Amino acid sequence: MAVKNKRIITVLLVIAFLIAAVPLFARKGAEFGGSDDAGSQMISEIQGSEYEPWFTPVMETFIQGELPGEVESLLFCVQTGIGVGVLAFFLGRFVERKKWQEKGK
Repeated sequence: MAVKNKRIITVLLVIAFLIAAVPLFARKGAEFGGSDDAGSQMISEIQGSEYEPWFTPVMETFIQGELPGEVESLLFCVQTGIGVGVLAFFLGRFVERKKWQEKGK
């Protein structure tokens, strides 16, 4: 790998780390809620009454209770892994196609 590529990768990794770490230190004591919480609060402010969901999540209906946080995290990680696998598969196919096309020239 060329030195230029290593520098670019290093800079991008540092930027990614800073994007993740800076908010934790810049806003001491801040609560980082999810978009679901923010949406529910905004709807409650607009309507003037408590927000009530239209339906319950499928998994919560299936187990007749709320999913533990660990299970939610596991499901999210599985979804992420599947998405990354599909993306990596297609990117690999494009790279291989380019290599075969260059060999044919």
